[in-house]
Amino acid sequence: MTGQAKAGRPNQLLRNLNSKIASIPMILTALVIFLGGTVWTVVYSFTNSKLLPRLSFVGIDQYRRLWAAPRWIISIENLAVYGVLSLIFSLVIGFVLAALMDQKIRFENTFRTIFLYPFALSFIVTGLVWQWILNPEFGVQSVIRSLGWTTFTFDPLYTPEIVIYGILIAALWQGTGLVMCLMLAGLRGIDEDIWKASRVDGIPMWKTYLFIVIPMMRPVFITTLVIIASGIVKVYDLVVAQTSGGPGIASEVPAKYVYDYMFQAQNLGQGFAASTMMLITVAIIIIPWAYLEFGGPKRA
Repeated sequence: MTGQAKAGRPNQLLRNLNSKIASIPMILTALVIFLGGTVWTVVYSFTNSKLLPRLSFVGIDQYRRLWAAPRWIISIENLAVYGVLSLIFSLVIGFVLAALMDQKIRFENTFRTIFLYPFALSFIVTGLVWQWILNPEFGVQSVIRSLGWTTFTFDPLYTPEIVIYGILIAALWQGTGLVMCLMLAGLRGIDEDIWKASRVDGIPMWKTYLFIVIPMMRPVFITTLVIIASGIVKVYDLVVAQTSGGPGIASEVPAKYVYDYMFQAQNLGQGFAASTMMLITVAIIIIPWAYLEFGGPKRA
């Protein structure tokens, strides 16, 4: 038996050899570029690098300055509001749309294309479109006032207290279609017998969705959450296209903070420190997902 086991090991190593050889460039890219770049960024976040990176270590001074900067605090607050609301509304609206589409409605392909089309646009285009729509001079406010409601006011992009909600509207318009498609794929994977059994037992449809269907779609929800969360952390171009961080610094986000300090203020150390904080945020999202999907106890 021992000889057979030893003979079987080389066979295991040689299995799918072509695939393993083809994956070597991707593995090297991940190790050298992504992992190496990550380590490089973290190391230089503890330096006093300005225009060019240099190994002049200053401890955690860059992180002290980072968390003492009002602009960074505002960007974190905006990201928290934007992130929580984006997660909630994207999942709820996407699932409701998917549930409606799953009823075998007429022209399903047409509606699915309409809902998914905004996702094909870049965030720059989406931001510019919604900048025009939300402009008080010729957007929604102007149209409604022209209909007779002369006191109507709706200018979120020009009001510091609610500007992040104007950005949220544009983000939901673009991203909800993708969530709908993911949820629809999950719903189409539910066995038809489950629906028949719930109807026979007289279970209301909302209870079937809440207590049977949604728990069965756990992998779809986890994957969707990761996709949405990763997009939330790195949101940048939508903000630049709509407000450029304004009014003032009211709509600042961490990614824009990093870009401005690295390429405009020429303060690489501060930009690296902010990038490291963003990396920690992504790790907080990815590690629990990886554990639930690959390392946690397997469910029947």
